Amino acid sequence: MATKPPQGDPVQDAPKVAERKRTAAGLPAIGHTLRMAHQQMGVRRTALTLLSVNQKDGFDCPGCAWPEPEHRHRAEFCENGAKAVAEEATLRRVTPEFFAAHPVSDLARRSGYWLGQQGRLTHPMYLPEGADHYEPVSWERAFGIVAEELTALSSPDEAVFYTSGRTSNEAAFLYQLFARKLGTNNLPDCSNMCHESSGSALSETIGVGKGSVLLEDLYRADLIVVAGQNPGTNHPRMLSALEKAKANGARVVSVNPLPEAGLERFKNPQTPKGLTAGTALTDLFLQIRIGGDQALFRLLNKLVLDTPGAVDEEFVREHTHGFEEFAQTARTADWESTLAATGLAREDVERFLRMVLDSERIVVCWAMGLTQHKHSVPMIREIVNFLLLRGNIGRPGAGVCPVRGHSNVQGDRTMGIFERPAPAFLDALEREFGFAPPREHGYDVVRAIRALRDGEAKVFFAMGGNFVSASPDTEVTEAAMRRARLTVHVSTKLNRSHVVTGARALILPTLGRTERDLQAGGEQFVTVEDSMGMVHASRGRLEPASPHLLSEPAIVCRLARRVLGAEDDVPWEEFEKDYAAVRDRIARVVPGFEDFNARVARPGGFALPHAPRDERRFPTATGKANFTAAPVEYPHLPEGRLLLQTLRSHDQYNTTVYGLDDRYRGIRNGRRVVLVNPDDARELKLADGSYVDLVSEWKDGVERRAPGFRVVHYPTARGCAAAYYPETNVLVPLDATADVSNTPASKSVVVRLEQSATD
Repeated sequence: MATKPPQGDPVQDAPKVAERKRTAAGLPAIGHTLRMAHQQMGVRRTALTLLSVNQKDGFDCPGCAWPEPEHRHRAEFCENGAKAVAEEATLRRVTPEFFAAHPVSDLARRSGYWLGQQGRLTHPMYLPEGADHYEPVSWERAFGIVAEELTALSSPDEAVFYTSGRTSNEAAFLYQLFARKLGTNNLPDCSNMCHESSGSALSETIGVGKGSVLLEDLYRADLIVVAGQNPGTNHPRMLSALEKAKANGARVVSVNPLPEAGLERFKNPQTPKGLTAGTALTDLFLQIRIGGDQALFRLLNKLVLDTPGAVDEEFVREHTHGFEEFAQTARTADWESTLAATGLAREDVERFLRMVLDSERIVVCWAMGLTQHKHSVPMIREIVNFLLLRGNIGRPGAGVCPVRGHSNVQGDRTMGIFERPAPAFLDALEREFGFAPPREHGYDVVRAIRALRDGEAKVFFAMGGNFVSASPDTEVTEAAMRRARLTVHVSTKLNRSHVVTGARALILPTLGRTERDLQAGGEQFVTVEDSMGMVHASRGRLEPASPHLLSEPAIVCRLARRVLGAEDDVPWEEFEKDYAAVRDRIARVVPGFEDFNARVARPGGFALPHAPRDERRFPTATGKANFTAAPVEYPHLPEGRLLLQTLRSHDQYNTTVYGLDDRYRGIRNGRRVVLVNPDDARELKLADGSYVDLVSEWKDGVERRAPGFRVVHYPTARGCAAAYYPETNVLVPLDATADVSNTPASKSVVVRLEQSATD
């Protein structure tokens, strides 16, 4: 039997701290998975649901974007994927009676954990202006309310259409089509807050803003570098791929400010060895200071250049541009400044170099630890330089591997969810649908918040996600949302964004990945694109949580008909009835999707073309892969301050908090903890177990404070600290962003720690 949701918020004032773990997964992961799944779904539903996750005839996990292997286990899911499925397939329900009993003012005081634990939304809900209770509303009336506000705008650019990474390809394509028919490119998405820096750097250097490897390349690699990433929590199925690569002879270098259990030893719960000894994954751990990665790879590149025969001269000559300027700049790197920037020992860098020189095929993987700094784009460009030097792009077993954090965030961008669309995409859209799409660039996430704050945007529509909790500078973001005329959220579960509203607000409940999608044209499936450019079908198996739910494509199609009117010549009704009709249009607009319906019908789907990987062709401005030369940057700390990175706990997926433990780091029953190196703590006179306020410092002089955090002495890199988001997003200034990509710099926040009033 599933359990009931918590009635009151758990007290988190005294988190318990134990020794951190040095292994990941194994029997504890199995037990934790089953316990949380049973709490949400019960025994029978757990078995029926989990056995369909990531199967070729099943549904795509609504968690991370890690790809599935060709030959799949019967249980092709990880602990955190199972948690994501359980939260969606829960038997708990949030009904109109719930909203009648809980005013918005009460819900706004609740934690995100408590809100999410209440269950699935069952009815469209409306918050009238001046009211404190959501009330049920018909779908027809809900679409009418959105139409009223959109048609009252003085310009379509006063509307913002946000997208979460869970949205399917079909829904995303329809959504961007609707926004552009309305007349705006205001299509920010969660990628603006995560891998925008990757896309910016890769588009400039190799011509494609995506990773260049497939799973088979990891299996064939000689050396895999995992930088700024914690796969044991954020992409646990990646550990299986690393285990297989290790069995094939690969070595793994981990570059990170914190030691992470998943990269130390992996106990694969699907093998006898995994249930006992497990596999040591990391051969070399480089405990780098936050933000020092560009300096590390710059020095590494100098050392490669200085090693006779180390550069792949034929590849550089035939396939690259800008080598001489890059090489001249790289040769200025020196040991003293690099060791200061990175905090590393010289012998460790030299060992890394030897591993590089001994390896013919190298893959570099990274995630948010590299993408959320002011200098993230040049940092990632330097990694591309590193790979280009030895011809490690366009070679089997080698390449760039930015690991996406949400199941279809990459697919949404492919479908046109982008505030700065390529002219070629807009040209194709115009040819196919016979209208002139807007050409002026729209708002990304940060610019959308500014526009809402300044009264330049008045309607905010979110296709999934939890925008308020995911965004930086929490107080500024919440104040901006409250200035809107209307906020609308298409959601499966209750979250913080539903209780920080505009003058009016709507919650539109939608089908989840796990649920059957029955339309007038029959049972439908949707498609997704994983982190390595594989596109495949996803078919839900469960009955919907409520008969009052609509699918995301249906919501977009009905809204478009209501807003654009009967005279609009896009066949929205046909698209709602049969998603194959949407895929036919995608096939004619988006390169790589030719014959979409036939190809996606094949079990496992298909790989999108990738010119650098497939044919060593680089569609850049120069027609070649571009070396770049930028000044080395890294954060400089004032005395008595620490550099804070925000991160997830193990009981968390993005802003969704499944529980109050972080098992691998030894934290239980609480989230307001700050991890501080013991030597730093002693210098700052911070006892383990004391309580502090985290106060960020930035050039605007505004005090941003996160109160009441328990100090945990933890083996972080010197000068570095870590704490969980979204609780610490309040510390990230809205205008502190990465150059070029405008991604919030959430991984390098200068903070001082002040004794808390709660201590």
